[in-house]
Amino acid sequence: MHIIIVGCGKVGRTLAEQLQEEDINLTVIDTIEKTVNAVTEDIDAMGIVGNGASINTLMEAGINTADILIAVTASDELNLLCCLIAQKTGDCQTIARVRNPIYSQEIGFIKEKLGISMIINPEYAAAQEISRLLRFPAAIKIDPFSRGKAELLKFKVLPEFGLDGMSVSRIAEKYRCDILFCGIENKDELSIPGGDHIIHNGDFVSIIATPQNTAMFFKKIGLKTNQVKNCLIIGGGTISFYLAKALIASKIQVKIVEKDPVRCDFLSDLLPDATIINGDGTDRSLLLEEGLETVESFVSLTNMDEENIFLSLFAKNISKGKLVAKVNRLPYTDVIDQLDLGSVIYPKYITSDSILRYVRAMQNTIGSNVETLYHILDSQAEALEFAVHDISPVVGVPLADLNLKKNLLVCSLVRDGKIRIPRGQDTIQVGDHVIIVTTHKGLRDISDILEK
Repeated sequence: MHIIIVGCGKVGRTLAEQLQEEDINLTVIDTIEKTVNAVTEDIDAMGIVGNGASINTLMEAGINTADILIAVTASDELNLLCCLIAQKTGDCQTIARVRNPIYSQEIGFIKEKLGISMIINPEYAAAQEISRLLRFPAAIKIDPFSRGKAELLKFKVLPEFGLDGMSVSRIAEKYRCDILFCGIENKDELSIPGGDHIIHNGDFVSIIATPQNTAMFFKKIGLKTNQVKNCLIIGGGTISFYLAKALIASKIQVKIVEKDPVRCDFLSDLLPDATIINGDGTDRSLLLEEGLETVESFVSLTNMDEENIFLSLFAKNISKGKLVAKVNRLPYTDVIDQLDLGSVIYPKYITSDSILRYVRAMQNTIGSNVETLYHILDSQAEALEFAVHDISPVVGVPLADLNLKKNLLVCSLVRDGKIRIPRGQDTIQVGDHVIIVTTHKGLRDISDILEK
């Protein structure tokens, strides 16, 4: 498969890094030579300096033989133009990043009329992820499957839960909530646990279940499951706009602090039910004045990672609210994880996961599609949802009899809209959606879960 990426910024580079692991012929295009060289020095890709909307540049990149063109430049309009010209020049699928809220109500029309295969909006996706967390604040991360019927949820084990020293099988037996433990993270290891794995205080645990069963389990161990009543957002950018709309629709009170008075006026017009404050979100006295000590959730969404991290650390010391911070750059994720900031959102990972899911779906060969894909366990593992369309070697065979790869867990079966945590005698059937967690990267088809 040949893929062309136009735009080598944060998202473009992250995409290139992940796609190089997919056995793909990769070409990157950017107008800045230094940027192209920086990518091709670290990644096995051909680099071209030029305008991705130029026919000559696309021809040089091999658009005639390309399978997918992905346009992720800083300009929505340029991304759409790149895709349009690519379709007229070659015969490939096209993916465009479109971020401006002006276009958010017109995505369907744009896709249909311009023939674009996929339109991604990182800011909207990030806002949706944050709003899920604020509706279920006990979670550090929530990844939905099967349109929300099942959720992969991550939380930190605290002493008051009484789980320290208990095995996974003992917890399941004691609480009987039909959940599956599918990932354990601590400072020493990242693992997909078996029933005899011992849980310790401080571990980060990922479970998969229906939202109802997750809520039941959390209530039994003493974790708060009710959504927050109010939210203080620092920074009035695009993510904040989308987030405020989602929270207001959920009856959550929203307050936004933004430096730029012009942007404040803009937000006031579009979000009449939110409180917009013109001020410096890093001003300690302003934060205290606006109720940081008593607010139920605090979300830092400025354009500077350092500010977001610092603000979350400050809020952690004086507030018991749910904390969420946006981080764009990734070189220091290990340090960020040790700071225990609450939930950290990486918009470019959200984008790359969406595109990687589409690429895997195009590559499938035996009748099953990758419907959903997330990187979990500090990106050392993947959680995937396959839609099984045709007969394959895994269909009709009890799971206990399948020669599954090691470090791979069949977490959930979705059949006729109902979720089931599978047992050894359960079988995968045509029409099922199957959720898998594994440390093996690059699974494209449901048959890939088998040891070859």
